[in-house]
Amino acid sequence: MLVEYDGTRYHGFQWQAGVPTIQDELERAIGRICERSGRVMGASRTDAGVHAKGQVVSFWTNSSLEAATLVRAMNYYLPSDISVRAGYKSNDDFNVRRDASNREYRYYILNRPTRSPFSQRFALFSPGRLDVEAMREGCRLLEGEHDFASFVPSLDDGRSTWRTVYDARVVEEGDFIVFRVVGNSFLPRQIRNMVGLLMRLGSGKMDLGDFRAIMEARCRGLAGPSSRACGLWLTRVNYPRSLGEGM
Repeated sequence: MLVEYDGTRYHGFQWQAGVPTIQDELERAIGRICERSGRVMGASRTDAGVHAKGQVVSFWTNSSLEAATLVRAMNYYLPSDISVRAGYKSNDDFNVRRDASNREYRYYILNRPTRSPFSQRFALFSPGRLDVEAMREGCRLLEGEHDFASFVPSLDDGRSTWRTVYDARVVEEGDFIVFRVVGNSFLPRQIRNMVGLLMRLGSGKMDLGDFRAIMEARCRGLAGPSSRACGLWLTRVNYPRSLGEGM
C-alpha cells in the first residue's frame, strides 16, 4: 500500500508501547477489516514528527477483498491524518524494505522574515536569509558513498554508518528552500543533521572547509544539532521491478 500521513502527533512509524505510531494505526484499521493478517512493514522507519507522501507498506492477509475495496475500507477506519492512496497485490517474495532500490526525502525551510500559520506543521521557519549557493556546495560533498557517522546520534547501536547518497540538492520554491536527497537508505536523524549542517553553512556560521572537516571526522553527533522533524517528508520509495498486480 502507498500511504501518506501528517506525522505531527505520532512517535514515528514503528510501533512503540503506550504511544501513537503510524504502524499501530494501520494495524488497528486492518484488524477491523480482515479476520487474519500479519504485521505491517514499512519501507522507511520515519522518526517522530516526520511526514510522508510516499511511504510504502506491506502486510499479508487472508481477506478476499479486492485491493481497491481494502483501500476504501482502510481510509474509513484510519484517523484523518493518515490516508492510503493506493493498494496492490504483491508477489509472494516481495520485501518492502529490502527490495527498495532507494528512498527520496525532502526538507522544507520557510526562509522569509515572517512565519506562516499555513506551514508551521510542515516546514521549518528560518527568518535569517540563507545563502543557497553555499548550501549547494555542501550538497555536492554529501553525494556518493561515505561514512556518515558524524550525522547520527552519539549512541552506538552497532549498525554500519556507511551509506550512499545518489543525489543531494537545494532548490528555491517561492519563499521555501527545499533540500532534496535520494539515497539507498538513511540512518536515524541523518537527514535532519544534514539539513542542520547545511543551514549553518548557509547562514555563514561555518565555511565549506569546516563542513568537510565535520564529515571526514566520522565522530558521532558532531554534525548536530538536528533540524526539527516538522520539515522532513518521505516523498517516494523506488523499486527496481513491479510490486505486483496493478503496477
